[in-house]
Amino acid sequence: MSGGRAKKVAVIAGDGIGPEVMESALAVLDAAGAEFERIPVEIGFGRWKRTGQAMTEDDLETIKECDCILFGAIATPPDPGYRSVLLRLRRELDLYANIRPFRSRDLDFIIVRENTEGLYSGLEEESEAESRTVRVITRCGSERIAEKACDLAAWRKKLTIVHKANVLRSDRLFLRTCRAVAERRKVPAEDMLVDAAAYNLVVKPQRFDVMVTTNLFGDILSDEAAGIIGSLGLCASANIGERWALFEPIHGSAPDIAGKGIANPVGAIRSAAMMMEWLGEAQKARRIEGAVQWALEQGRKTPDLGGSCGTEEVTWAIIGYLKRKEGC
Repeated sequence: MSGGRAKKVAVIAGDGIGPEVMESALAVLDAAGAEFERIPVEIGFGRWKRTGQAMTEDDLETIKECDCILFGAIATPPDPGYRSVLLRLRRELDLYANIRPFRSRDLDFIIVRENTEGLYSGLEEESEAESRTVRVITRCGSERIAEKACDLAAWRKKLTIVHKANVLRSDRLFLRTCRAVAERRKVPAEDMLVDAAAYNLVVKPQRFDVMVTTNLFGDILSDEAAGIIGSLGLCASANIGERWALFEPIHGSAPDIAGKGIANPVGAIRSAAMMMEWLGEAQKARRIEGAVQWALEQGRKTPDLGGSCGTEEVTWAIIGYLKRKEGC
């Protein structure tokens, strides 16, 4: 963290519904009394269309001068040689831990996803006859994601290590390493094949508390988990490293609904709450989450949840609750 100086947050609205949900998140942060310096950074598909570059080295240096990033959503340009901005940020800033909490009236569990290795390591070859993607799993990467998962599981009930070690040799290293860390930390742990975990998420999600897994498995399982609690639009995430962090809703840019005023802002607002907790403002984070829960319970829901409210209506319901509580 940055000591006593003013906190600097790189604000990246991105593409599609990104600017809409970012506007909501910032408005809720203002209502909660959050204080930080906003540093707008334009990266993404829109930037690529105008300039041919989705993110420049200067953009990256600006981001590195900030404490953390609040991110909206980003679209992928139709360019075979394009390097994902998010993957690049995760690697350049070493944001190795992707933490995705899933909460509803009946469920409360967290997926901890290794964020820099696995099949997203960027080691690929492509030709007309054959394509290859190298899956990289290291002891160091497995140890540190297991440590992060144990930090969370130590305050909860148990850790589930999700893998495919019966087929993939690389997962044997991941499983052994995670087991060793959990044993050393004295965290109750089980392990489960990823296909069994996918099944159990559907039929008995209450059995899970903290799940730790590799990059691709975590990506897929977290989208499944979002469906189980109701919508991708409800879900937030934190990408955590030793120095920096990036906070974003797990949904994409959803160009089909961009500009229609019906995007669900809850994932972005919850991501902002996670950012406040990381910045040491846990009370503000709890107030924001409480306001979100109240709005959902009152039926302030966008169409993805079966509701009829627009983005602004949901946002103002949350802001109104915060202001009433502040007044008390």
